[in-house]
Amino acid sequence: MICQTTRKGMECAFMTADGCVYNGGTCYQIVESCNGCGRTVSYESGWYCSKCPEPEKKWKNGTCNLATHVSKAGADTKAAKINPIKASKRGAGKK
Repeated sequence: MICQTTRKGMECAFMTADGCVYNGGTCYQIVESCNGCGRTVSYESGWYCSKCPEPEKKWKNGTCNLATHVSKAGADTKAAKINPIKASKRGAGKK
């Protein structure tokens, strides 16, 4: 349904005929860590995340998985652990 509380005019999964059913009946504004993210949207009541109703919870345990301004370089640069015994056996059999 279309939001009638904080993000007026935007499609919202928490909006029902009785009103907003999210925790507290409203979405929460972005936190400082969200600055620079491509998912932040400005409304007349403030800045909100277009994908998450409570951005503070996304940043509680580290980096938000929806953040577009944070690179995940740590996961890409890890090299796979190679067992040296198996590697030597593979190399010995290919002569």
